[in-house]
Amino acid sequence: MTPITILHVTSPAPRPIWEELYKADPEAVPYQSPAWLDCACLTSNLEDASRYYELSNGHRFVMPIVRSRKLPPALALAGSMPHGWGMGGLISETPPSREEVRVLLADLSRLPYLHLNIRPNPRLGPAWQDAIPPRIQRVPRQAHVIDLEGGFDKVWTERFSKKTRKNVRKAERLVQAECDTTGRLVPVFYDLLSRSFDQWAEQQNEPKMLARWRGQRRDPLEKFETIARLMKDSCRVWVAWLDGQPVAASMVLQDHNVNDSRGAIDRALIGGTNANDLIQMLSIQDACNAGCRYYHLGESGNAAGLHHFKGRFGAEVYPYDEYYLEKLPITRVDRLARTAVKKAIGFKD
Repeated sequence: MTPITILHVTSPAPRPIWEELYKADPEAVPYQSPAWLDCACLTSNLEDASRYYELSNGHRFVMPIVRSRKLPPALALAGSMPHGWGMGGLISETPPSREEVRVLLADLSRLPYLHLNIRPNPRLGPAWQDAIPPRIQRVPRQAHVIDLEGGFDKVWTERFSKKTRKNVRKAERLVQAECDTTGRLVPVFYDLLSRSFDQWAEQQNEPKMLARWRGQRRDPLEKFETIARLMKDSCRVWVAWLDGQPVAASMVLQDHNVNDSRGAIDRALIGGTNANDLIQMLSIQDACNAGCRYYHLGESGNAAGLHHFKGRFGAEVYPYDEYYLEKLPITRVDRLARTAVKKAIGFKD
C-alpha cells in the first residue's frame, strides 16, 4: 500500500476552497465554518492560522485554527478551536481515515506554537483516538448529539421521552416563544446569560464577582453581537416569555448540521413552566424542517443533570478526546493552578 503524503499546505486556507469543503462535508458543523473563525478573530486577540491540505491520495482537508495575534509563533497559543469557541478539527468531502489523521497530525506537531489544542467533531472521535501517539496529551470529553434522520415526527415520537413531550405540551399553554435571526433578541439573550453567571456561582460555591468576571471575559456581549452579524440566518436566538418577561433563551447555529451554542434561564421566574423544554423542542423542529442531519448539544462532561436533560431529547453520548500539542507543560500547570483555586474556595463542578 502506497503511503499517504502531503503534497501541498496553504495557510491561511483559501476561503473559496474552505467554503466548498465545508458545504460538502456531511459532518461539518457551524463551528468549523470560515464565518465562525472570523467571529473569533474579531472579538478576541486572535488571527486566522487555518491550514489547507492536499494529499497524495487526492483527498483535501481544511483545519480551522486561530492563533494569538501579534505574538511570535514560538510564543503563540493556538486552537482548533480555543476555549469558548466550540469544536474544530478536520473538514473534508469524506471522513478522515486513521492514516490521514496520523499524517496531518505529524504536520501539526511540527508547528512552532507554544500550545495547540484540537477539539475534533465528537462523532469523528474514534478516527482521532486511534491515530494519536501516546506522547500527545489527551483529555477525555463527552458530548451529546441528536440524529435527526427521519424528520421531526420520528424524533418527537421515537426519540423524545414521554416526560419531555408532556413538559412541552405544558409549556405551550404557559409561555410564548419566538425565534429571531436579525440580532434583535441578542440583548435579551445576553441579559439572561448574565443572570446565569450569578446562578452558576451559587451552584458552584464560587464568589459572584469571580463568576461574573469569568463569564464576561469568556462571553462578552460584543461576541454575540458579532456572531449574529456575521453568521446571519445561521444564527438563531430563541426566547421564551412568561407574562412579558424572558425566562429562557438559547443561541443556536444552524446550517446542514446544528450547534446548540449557549442557553440560559432565569431560575427565579421560570418556575415549573418547562420553558427550556419548549425552546429546545422548537429549535430541534426548526432544524428538522430545514433538512439538518445532526443536532450537536455540546459538551456534557460528567454532569448528571446535563446528561439527563439532553438524553430526554433523544441525544446520544459521544465520548471523544481533546488533544494538546505543547512545547511546555502549559495545560498541566494551568490545571494544577485551577485545582488549587477551586480547592481554596470550595468550588463544586
